[in-house]
Amino acid sequence: MLLAERCESERLRQIIKELQRHRYGRRAETLPEDQMLLGLEDVEQVAAYGETAQDVSAPEGREVQAGRRRVNRGALPAHLPRIEGVVDIEDKTCPCCQGELHRIGEDRSERLDLVPAQFRILVTRRPKYACRACEDGVMQAPAPARLIEGGLPTEATVAQVLVYKYADHLPLYRQAQIYARQGIELDRSTLADWVGQAAFHLRPLHERLLGKLRRRPKLFADETTMPVLDPGRGRTKTGQLWAYAADDQPWGGADPPGVAYVYAPDRKADRPIADLAGFKGILQVDGYAGYGKLAERGDVQLAFCWSHMRRNFYELAAPGPAPIAGEALKHIAEFYAIEKDIRGRIELDNNAVERSIRPITLNRKNALFAGSDGGAEHWAIIASLVETCKLNDVDPLAYLTDALTRIVNGHPNNEIDHLLPWAYCRHDLKAVA
Repeated sequence: MLLAERCESERLRQIIKELQRHRYGRRAETLPEDQMLLGLEDVEQVAAYGETAQDVSAPEGREVQAGRRRVNRGALPAHLPRIEGVVDIEDKTCPCCQGELHRIGEDRSERLDLVPAQFRILVTRRPKYACRACEDGVMQAPAPARLIEGGLPTEATVAQVLVYKYADHLPLYRQAQIYARQGIELDRSTLADWVGQAAFHLRPLHERLLGKLRRRPKLFADETTMPVLDPGRGRTKTGQLWAYAADDQPWGGADPPGVAYVYAPDRKADRPIADLAGFKGILQVDGYAGYGKLAERGDVQLAFCWSHMRRNFYELAAPGPAPIAGEALKHIAEFYAIEKDIRGRIELDNNAVERSIRPITLNRKNALFAGSDGGAEHWAIIASLVETCKLNDVDPLAYLTDALTRIVNGHPNNEIDHLLPWAYCRHDLKAVA
């Protein structure tokens, strides 16, 4: 067996082992999904290392490996610019008869190239004019509106800071280090000032997004903790981020998906009651008892999560024979098999909103805690827009750049719906990006 084949076999065994641990291991030993993916990345890197060693030591097999990569590499997007280069022969004279060679075709290959982010400085010049005959008054065009009055950044620069922080989970101090490597000294507090001002301007969009979701006939709801710095006690306190999501795509619904986060300093049942004021329909939730008060009003029907229910039976069945738990797992699997075929508008589980909670946990790992209640509220505002962009296949950077630019230039309040993420599409944002 070739070294590359042995590496491939080992790689597959490791992947299966990790997946089995993730799926069937005891709860204390089960890897979180992001950690499992990190482990699989290392396994794949080791396999690639072995394949490269094989290519170097046995060049005759290099073309076979190249063929495998061509099959599995995917396709390059059509919208990216193509920079073409021609690799041609120097002498176009036939070596046999000395006649002129004629072109019969060509081989074409494409590789993905990267141009590092390039900073540039936009210089705005505003000429001043005066009349030679009249000494009173100077004529000058008004200065263009800016998101940060008297500040350095364009709206695109601020949007990039927001995307790095709330989509890519890169804290501001790390961003400052990245800018410094390119000779741009920006203090972390300066970046924080930009984020705060952007959050102020984006708040109406967050409120409108939540308001539009409240009008849907069905929502998912979930919550997770958000550690928040409590300076008065010199430690963190436990805040709460509530997530309200709508996603009718699995059963072919026409409404676009969206998610809105709301920060609260506690987990009282009054929080979702206030957040969902006016909501009438089906609310799909986990087992948190606080949602029951919503149902007591009569306008809300609760649907629960079979995924959470299954978890309990699985924990009973995992250590050894458990006939009742095993029978329950069998029936739940049958429910999911039926759901796969019929897809009714009420889901079997709460997974749609749980997926929207994952970015919170990633941010929590990188930033550890929010610096204040206000900082957590900013997270809820901006992350709601970013995650709704992702759900609608909209580029968050292009969207935020355009939305902030329009807001600064006086976009009318009665047309705020035009600035919600699902009102955009990739075609509309190409020029902005």
